[in-house]
Amino acid sequence: MNAGAAQSPSVAADPDRVDPVLRRMTFTLIIGALAVIFDTTIMSVAIDDLAGRMHTPVATIQWVSTAYLLALATVMPAVGWLQAALGGKRLWIAALGVFLAGSLLCASAWNAPSLIAFRMVQGFGGGIMMVLMTTLIMQAAKGRNIGKVMSLITVPTALGPVVGPVIGGTILHLGDWRWIFLFNVPFCVVGGYLAVRNLPQDRPGPRPRLDVVGMLLLSPGVAAVIYGLTRIGGSEGPAGLTAGPPLIVGLALLLGYVGWARRRGPDALIDVRLFRHRALASSSVLVFLSGAALYGTMLLLPLYWQQVRGQDALGAALLLIPQGVGTLISRSFAGHYMDRFGPRPVAIAAFVLTCAATLPFGFVTASTSNTALMAVLFVRGIGLGAAMITIMGAAFVGLEPEEIPQGSGISRVAQQIGGSAGTALLAMILQRTSTGAHTPATLASGFGNAFWWATAFTAAAVPLCLLLPGRPGPQPQDRDATSAEEPTGL
Repeated sequence: MNAGAAQSPSVAADPDRVDPVLRRMTFTLIIGALAVIFDTTIMSVAIDDLAGRMHTPVATIQWVSTAYLLALATVMPAVGWLQAALGGKRLWIAALGVFLAGSLLCASAWNAPSLIAFRMVQGFGGGIMMVLMTTLIMQAAKGRNIGKVMSLITVPTALGPVVGPVIGGTILHLGDWRWIFLFNVPFCVVGGYLAVRNLPQDRPGPRPRLDVVGMLLLSPGVAAVIYGLTRIGGSEGPAGLTAGPPLIVGLALLLGYVGWARRRGPDALIDVRLFRHRALASSSVLVFLSGAALYGTMLLLPLYWQQVRGQDALGAALLLIPQGVGTLISRSFAGHYMDRFGPRPVAIAAFVLTCAATLPFGFVTASTSNTALMAVLFVRGIGLGAAMITIMGAAFVGLEPEEIPQGSGISRVAQQIGGSAGTALLAMILQRTSTGAHTPATLASGFGNAFWWATAFTAAAVPLCLLLPGRPGPQPQDRDATSAEEPTGL
């Protein structure tokens, strides 16, 4: 099978339909990506349990997540160069193999330091996969039906928060913690088999020259910023030695990279001139804010039900299911309306809905009805899912095919930094406002203050949505179709 072949007649007759070949390719990539998403969301409910089972302080076992994030951040900027050097299919299979090896190593870890080291192996593979999946699918789509395509790409992101915490809670309740990582193996094996069969043979072109200076500035800079953000929630706060210096060094490296990349132009690791595309620039800021809103509340919500309401890990995970269901439902219409009306109006409506559904959590108490909170979470999931589909799709509007890998890397890095920033800020606010709180009522007040900040993240995004593209123009002609005998094929 060759994904680069001309479109099928049914697609040529119906330009609003996603090519079946593209759907098959997307399904293949999603199977592998589910391993990465499930692994991340399962770990969100496993940290406390791992600390007890490995007889290690939470401050140490927290590095299981931090090291993974740092590995993700380090490798993401280089994915575009790796794809050009190896080809998309080869790189995907190699990254899937790295993630599989990391999962098996994690399952065989004998203590906390070995588990932390093996999580970094996982992170390198997972970071490549999450950027490359978007790149390969958007390149195959060739600018057509971006909204519908993004609704397919975001399937793993939507499924993860629904299924991952429940799987994690069930595994920890019934079995050995090593099954958290062995659970990834079937997805990796099946995903690898499907990749060999279904992904197109895209031969790498002339080997590009690696921007070594850019790599030494950008990857450590992103990693240092994310590390500093993860330490803000500590007792020393943002000015402490574990948070302040990494943030300062990381920001200095990023500023140095911007200066270097402006001089190097298209030969830079990531061409900063791409930010001249208003769609990409505004989308990146919105992805940052939505990442903060998504990952920050993923920290707050389980902790609220565990610390204030006395739920265990599995019980808290089950209460979060409505938000994931809402996110899944939003896929059925968000992409369609984006393609029809453009990203701007859909994103505005989505962020307004998300903001309205986050606001009630600012008033939570120790006795707020769980049924009411679950209903609000369902609505919030619809808004947040529609927002993510729209703003991530908007990043690719107007990009040339050769610019898509770097655009994908920019979008994913913005999401990771936003998620880390949101998590760090909300953790710090929760810690400061809950200090000395010993009763459910006072704890709930601290969570309410943190949720007000989460509401502010989404409210700040609404006016920025005005910078997104409006109603789309005609769909771009498929290059293969225009070379066929029917000049009006689409």
